[in-house]
Amino acid sequence: MVVWSAGLLLYRLTPAPEVLVAHMGGPFWAKKDAGAWSIPKGEFDPETEGALDAAHREFREELGVEPPETPWAELGTFAYSSGKKVVVFAGDGAGFTASGFTFGTFEMVWPPRSGKTAAFPEVDRVEWMGLDAARDALVKGQRPAIDALAAALEASRGA
Repeated sequence: MVVWSAGLLLYRLTPAPEVLVAHMGGPFWAKKDAGAWSIPKGEFDPETEGALDAAHREFREELGVEPPETPWAELGTFAYSSGKKVVVFAGDGAGFTASGFTFGTFEMVWPPRSGKTAAFPEVDRVEWMGLDAARDALVKGQRPAIDALAAALEASRGA
């Protein structure tokens, strides 16, 4: 069975394009940087929820703030090597203030095999990054979304 996720990729042109990405929280990602960032996203069931609605919900749950009211364009569906599929929507975040976040949490057994449960933030920081930096920072399965955004922005400049 395919696992589906949906996310919102905010961008701004300052003058070079930047995107808003989040560093994944928890002990596994704590000391990692390259390949440890994500588009704010989360799982959904396409039988019961639309991808854009799920992306908005997950943005709120992960970051604790409302996504900006902006037109959203579907960049595409990107597959991870695991088979998971992520639907990514891009929106102009030029007026979005990247502050005031209240990160959602998750629980897991920590330390491993201890039998103790600990809570960790889903995300531990959020930053605007240039496209090249974001491509290096994101988990591998999300990197094609940066290329799709770059192509869409280039096409809109030529229009």
